[in-house]
Amino acid sequence: MKEIFFAKTDISKLKMSKGHKKLIQYITDNYDKAAFMTASKLGETVGVSESTVVRFAHLIGFKGYPELQKELQRMVKSKLTSVQQMESSDKNDLVKLMNADINLIRDTVESVSQDDFNSTVFALNNAKRIYILGAGSSAVLAGFLHLYLNRVFENVVLIETTGEGEMFEQMFRIGKDDVCIAFSFPRYSNQTINALRFAGARGAKTAAITDSAESPIAKLADILLVAKIGAVSVVDSLVAPFSLINALASAVNFSRADEAYNNFNELERIWDEYQVYDV
Repeated sequence: MKEIFFAKTDISKLKMSKGHKKLIQYITDNYDKAAFMTASKLGETVGVSESTVVRFAHLIGFKGYPELQKELQRMVKSKLTSVQQMESSDKNDLVKLMNADINLIRDTVESVSQDDFNSTVFALNNAKRIYILGAGSSAVLAGFLHLYLNRVFENVVLIETTGEGEMFEQMFRIGKDDVCIAFSFPRYSNQTINALRFAGARGAKTAAITDSAESPIAKLADILLVAKIGAVSVVDSLVAPFSLINALASAVNFSRADEAYNNFNELERIWDEYQVYDV
């Protein structure tokens, strides 16, 4: 039996029923359609029972059909063009869209390793320089993290990814005492992949904030922080990555409480002196 590209376990020794084999064939050939079918609908389409679909998901290594479906949706998301996303997204269902965001944060809480989170905080606190990068919509995430880390550390560099040549010019001093944090979500940016590979080759500690362990930057990173994004939407939902950044920035501030306190006091004095804020 050929390998199932979406399975989470070695299926070579598994005993498959005729129904399971039919599911394998259908999903392999039509995973973009199967990704958005309920277990009942998938079973009806293939000609097996809903319970067979659920058992199949468990058999190939998933906790249940919803987890298998999420994996298929992630794969679809990584290949969809912007036009295809628009055609398949929810248009104006406010409650459904916002509840989906809530679920993304819940999924992220379950996906992030506390040990990796702590390792990221430790790496930031001990870095000579901190490089942060992200292309496309991920550039917003990189900028947000830079804003808050820059209030604590003197050595934070936000990499502009408008051109690959310029990007390497900004990074060519990176070395073994530095940390590089990269953001990338489907569709994955080759610029970000190349930059993180470069940072790792120079000996820097690398951290990836991305949507899964199968992301191309996850495979290049020393530390992985998984943040879930919406499976299909014309506007990518970034609420979970933003929430993760909030947690990371807060943890760094608490770990350097005295320094952070002094820095914020000085900033407040400057903001007052130059009337930066209205109130």
